[in-house]
Amino acid sequence: MRKIPKLLTLAAMSVMLVGFLAACGSTDNGNNNSPASEGNTATEANSAAPAAEKPTLKRLNVFQADDYATYPVAKFLEDKTGYKVQYDVLPQDKTAEKLNLIFASGEPYDMITFYNDLALYSDYAQKGALTDLTPLIDQYGPNIKNAVSQQSMDALKIDGKLFAIPAPVTHEVGSSILIRTDWLEKVGMSMPTTTDELVNVLKAFKEKDPGGNGDQNVPLTIKGDQAMLENIVGAFGMPNSWNDVNGQLTPRVLDPNYPDYVKYVAELYKQGLLDKEFIINKDATAKEKFASGKAGAIIVHWADIPGLNDALIKVAPDAKFAYAGALKGPKGQAGFGAMSGFDRLTFIPKSAANPVEAIKYINDLLEPATFKELAIGEEGKHYKFENDAYIPILPIFSDERNQANNYMAGVDEAIYPQYWQARVRKNPIMFEGFDFLNNKQPAEVKVRNTLGWAPYLPEHAKNNMRLEMMVGEYTVKLFAGAESLDDLAKFQEKYKTSGEEVSAKEINDWYATTK
Repeated sequence: MRKIPKLLTLAAMSVMLVGFLAACGSTDNGNNNSPASEGNTATEANSAAPAAEKPTLKRLNVFQADDYATYPVAKFLEDKTGYKVQYDVLPQDKTAEKLNLIFASGEPYDMITFYNDLALYSDYAQKGALTDLTPLIDQYGPNIKNAVSQQSMDALKIDGKLFAIPAPVTHEVGSSILIRTDWLEKVGMSMPTTTDELVNVLKAFKEKDPGGNGDQNVPLTIKGDQAMLENIVGAFGMPNSWNDVNGQLTPRVLDPNYPDYVKYVAELYKQGLLDKEFIINKDATAKEKFASGKAGAIIVHWADIPGLNDALIKVAPDAKFAYAGALKGPKGQAGFGAMSGFDRLTFIPKSAANPVEAIKYINDLLEPATFKELAIGEEGKHYKFENDAYIPILPIFSDERNQANNYMAGVDEAIYPQYWQARVRKNPIMFEGFDFLNNKQPAEVKVRNTLGWAPYLPEHAKNNMRLEMMVGEYTVKLFAGAESLDDLAKFQEKYKTSGEEVSAKEINDWYATTK
């Protein structure tokens, strides 16, 4: 991939992206010019001619620590499908910005798999950057049709066309505050159950320094773009990006609870209870502070627990940690945003060199036997089936299927939740975190994200990413004291006129039909 300067301004990125999208809007999607299509005439003319060699496909994937090309799943899929794949990887931070740059560069990826961002997806589709998969699936995707539900496909259609293959979410709650329970024991305190108790715990971590870190002691660490802190934001009645306020879905920055939430987190920062360097923390930086024993708490996904634990026990063999349950806020509110909709989307850019071959490859991945072996490996080798559950055989399951979901492009929706049991059970510590958040929290604190299954909403799709970035940057500045809540009304007015008003009308017109 050719490198693009990191210091490109957002304006420059936008110009590049618009230019690229305008160009690709007038180009053929590649169906008629692909190597496979060009080879058809020759095959008709001479039936004895050998089959054309399958091209190497170029795929852009979400971040993983292991090398995609050398991880065992890559070789398995090459043997099963006959396709070689060149894997490139998105960064952990600012992935949307990186993806914009990649589209602007015209990089000819045959497939891109990205964490679900319907606004970004819809924006690319509306601007002509994505290939309509409908005719390709009709012709080359019988396994895709069998694996992906009509509900999922319909939810992603834009003007009757499908531009991505989805993988629905397989769980409700992903993240909370992970706290060193051995530190709690040292300071003589219990797991906090309210926002006030969390403050007291973090104060004890700061003042008593149970980790013996001196001036490197960090009570709570987060990454710099983490404006809405899971669990804490729910304690202020805003577990999801849009929440019901008096019967209307309302974005957080316009929610009456937003100022109180900001004041709470800003006070943590002012008192030194929140990492004083959080603004410059990348995802890996925050995790390193916890994994090295310097931080007593961090807000992370349960899937991050194995890596954190492996590193932490090297420096603190007796370390223990656990998630905080849903904290009650000053008004008695509590909640986690419960995910609905999709986890990831796989799309084929208009710039793809091999769109037909890409859809054939995805269809091969979803052949039932291949998909099962991709997901959980071989029975007796990677897993065993006991008591109606897929139980991983360790360590080989972790060694050879730990990252298998990153190689998927859509899932067999009917059976994957059962296969997924093996993935979440592969690490007892990880399963403990998952089980606590998803199975042991009361149903009432898992607040469904209403917009997760909303149809394509063009104004929301057009405006959402930009508005979310506006709010995120503004909120972080409020935490750090670089902005004042005295000017909140001015920001809210700017926010409304930047697209929120039309988005809110569209969203609530749809929301009214669901009641």
